[in-house]
Amino acid sequence: MKPILIADKQDITKAGLLYLLSYVKDIGDIAEADSKKELLIQLAHASDSVVVLDYTSFDFSGLEDLMTISCRFKATHWILFSDELSNDFLRHLLYNSTQFSVIFKDSSKEEISTALSLSQKNERFICNRASNQLLGKHVSIIEKQDKTLTYTEKEILRLIALGKTTKEIAQERCSSTHTITTHRKNIFRKLEVNSVHEATKYALRAGILDSAEYYI
Repeated sequence: MKPILIADKQDITKAGLLYLLSYVKDIGDIAEADSKKELLIQLAHASDSVVVLDYTSFDFSGLEDLMTISCRFKATHWILFSDELSNDFLRHLLYNSTQFSVIFKDSSKEEISTALSLSQKNERFICNRASNQLLGKHVSIIEKQDKTLTYTEKEILRLIALGKTTKEIAQERCSSTHTITTHRKNIFRKLEVNSVHEATKYALRAGILDSAEYYI
């Protein structure tokens, strides 16, 4: 029985996963991690875990960072569980490693349960939406989006790149955290990025963030 490590910062998602896991037979202990540092500490003690990871909410510097960690913990099986992942990200990840399964947060309960069950046997599962993206059977949401950022999105991207948290940005802009989270998702979709590091590089290249301001 492989232990389960939930690496997700959304309380509602964690609650939903705990509910579904209660119906999965023969699983090990369940633990949680709220940061990459905590995730690494947990894996150091249980490297044979199944990690259910919301990659976009964690402080990975990029895809190579995640791949390096997966190589370090070869007994770990990863279930990527996010709102959006770009085609290039999925293609590179799945073609270069068999340690990863992919489901999205709008996947059906059946798909999520299947991924959790198969992970106990180290078997990969790729949900229908991810398969369709890779096979090009439909134009993904990312590809449909207008990639031009609005003025508000540029301002929020600048604050994200400066290391501000969602709560801090909401307070600064007199908005709700839900509104800022929605803007963040839209920005990541339009730019086809999956991490703050990648978004920051875009902000610097596009002149949204001044390099002198960034390195203060």
